[in-house]
Amino acid sequence: MFKKILIANRGEIACRVIKTAKKMGIETVAIYSDADKHALHVAMADEAVHIGPPPANQSYIVIDKVMDAIKQTGAEAVHPGYGFLSENAKFAEALDAAGVAFIGPPKGAIEAMGDKITSKKIAQEADVSTVPGYMGLIEDADEAVKISNEIGYPVMIKASAGGGGKGMRIAWNDEEAREGFQSSKNEAANSFGDDRIFIEKFVTQPRHIEIQVLCDAHGNGIYLGERECSIQRRNQKVVEEAPSPFLDEETRKAMGEQAVALAKAVGYASAGTVEFIVDGEKNFYFLEMNTRLQVEHPVTELITGVDLVEQMIRVANGEELTITQDDVTLTGWAIENRLYAEDPYRNFLPSIGRLTRYRPPEETAAGPLLINGKWQGDAPEGETAVRNDTGVFEGGEISMYYDPMIAKLCTWAPTRDEAIEAMRIALDSFEVEGIGHNLPFLAAVMDHPKFVSGDMTTAFIAEEYPDGFEGVTLSDPSLKQIAAAAAAMYRVTEIRRTRVSGRMDNHERVVGTDWVVSLQGKDFPVHIDADRGGATVTHDDGSVQRVSSDWTPGDQLAEIDIDGEPLVLKVGKITNGFRIRSRGADLKVHVRTPRAHELAQLMPEKLPPDTSKMLLCPMPGLVVKIDVEVGQEVQEGQALCTIEAMKMENILRAEKQGVVSKVNAGPGDSLAVDEVIIEFE
Repeated sequence: MFKKILIANRGEIACRVIKTAKKMGIETVAIYSDADKHALHVAMADEAVHIGPPPANQSYIVIDKVMDAIKQTGAEAVHPGYGFLSENAKFAEALDAAGVAFIGPPKGAIEAMGDKITSKKIAQEADVSTVPGYMGLIEDADEAVKISNEIGYPVMIKASAGGGGKGMRIAWNDEEAREGFQSSKNEAANSFGDDRIFIEKFVTQPRHIEIQVLCDAHGNGIYLGERECSIQRRNQKVVEEAPSPFLDEETRKAMGEQAVALAKAVGYASAGTVEFIVDGEKNFYFLEMNTRLQVEHPVTELITGVDLVEQMIRVANGEELTITQDDVTLTGWAIENRLYAEDPYRNFLPSIGRLTRYRPPEETAAGPLLINGKWQGDAPEGETAVRNDTGVFEGGEISMYYDPMIAKLCTWAPTRDEAIEAMRIALDSFEVEGIGHNLPFLAAVMDHPKFVSGDMTTAFIAEEYPDGFEGVTLSDPSLKQIAAAAAAMYRVTEIRRTRVSGRMDNHERVVGTDWVVSLQGKDFPVHIDADRGGATVTHDDGSVQRVSSDWTPGDQLAEIDIDGEPLVLKVGKITNGFRIRSRGADLKVHVRTPRAHELAQLMPEKLPPDTSKMLLCPMPGLVVKIDVEVGQEVQEGQALCTIEAMKMENILRAEKQGVVSKVNAGPGDSLAVDEVIIEFE
């Protein structure tokens, strides 16, 4: 077995590989850019080598710099993670020439399947059903428009060397095809150093389901079930689960066998993923093969008990698989939510800054474990598991140079409903402060009827949140629970306040029992009877709720039991109440005496400033270009400027007709959130 491996990556995937390497007794080497000097993966590794400036094309994807780090440390093998050099045949070739093992597939398989155009041709030759499209290279925007018309709109414009949603655009007309071609080409060049573009038919109402394969260099290959990845935003997966709530055993077997056959056809050896589009009739079409470890691999590990990173290392070491297809059993259900540094209230635009608070839920273990092909026990009945793959820490910084993913939060349970409920609690328990993040949106998805029923497609987010995410409106029963909890908590804060002030020894004479809780535009008059075990809260409609918790004032997380049901609240202090976040909702909760509540109704409401005649920068980023000039009349939907942030180009458009009166920024300028870019008359 290898004594030392280098991880040619960063962030959570580097940390993930280091964990398995340590378990196997293998020393690890991290590489890092200037921006990652204090990163978690650097601290976790046994050694670390600096490789250059923050931009990936000056550090992490410069093959010579990575090879130099290997030479310096004497690493015998390299795990590339995902992204960066993971599907770069030249990197695999350089490692081979240096006598260093690549913990991934052979160079030939990367070339054959890593390139989306080539892989489609191979699939077609193997009589695998593929999505209609143009597999040749496209020279310019005019040709892209012509091809798009021949295929028929809508079309998907994709980078040949792409992945992770980079270099992908959907076009519904000629203008979008022309614009999307150039943006995809630019993103592909910046992210992968390869600006080749192809176009295929965009299948409407599809489900994105992928098969995990595992092959060795001795001709053995198996599939480890499927992952449902249909909840996507801008072609980037957000929520994944295993197994899929849509597939039946017959379809699963057919897809799995086809995936393995395709992998064997190109001499594949390592972990890989064959992606399919599946329609409503369970017809499936080969989409592409990812010749690397997938971001969402933890859900497969949770339902199979197989450590995919360990298997990749063993295959790279020349070992045969000890797991056969008969050994693979899908046990329970696993869900993964990707936590991103992006602001859901600003159309999910990237957010950077320091993590002033980062407290993931406690990780717990459950489920079966497969070791050398033998199951090690069954999952404890009724138990759940929480797993959090992360590459950040409290006090660390989220950089503008890399992917905005902070963590992958996973839950496992015996059933899908239980896994979803475990995820709801885990999301509510996840504390992140200092940056914008998508925790509220993820919580909303977990409660959405379409997701809960399993009836979703890749159009889920676009269809259910067409105007973006504007927060969650909680149901009356949920508001009632939070009102009862807030009243009980406020009573505790008032007791603490009277004790600290020393106004009276007997606090019961000071703290009242009647309160009015106001939240989400509704009022809940309550009466509280407290005892040592908690509080009995009586509402004005006569209903009673029993509230118990060990929460104390100052705690930012409250774990509460209401009539036997768990309720987790993130708590912040405001005047006469709390800022409470739960189940995707962000609430100002005021708790007042009946008289104070009556007087509060007379207070005028403070209105926000008028920014309707300004284009504000929605995220920290770099101005790529300005499309308008002073005095120009613009129409609704017209492109105004392009901002680049976290490797993605974002085109800002006019919300209504107007005339430009002032342009405050130009190409190359770095802007902060809410900086005024353009002003209108």
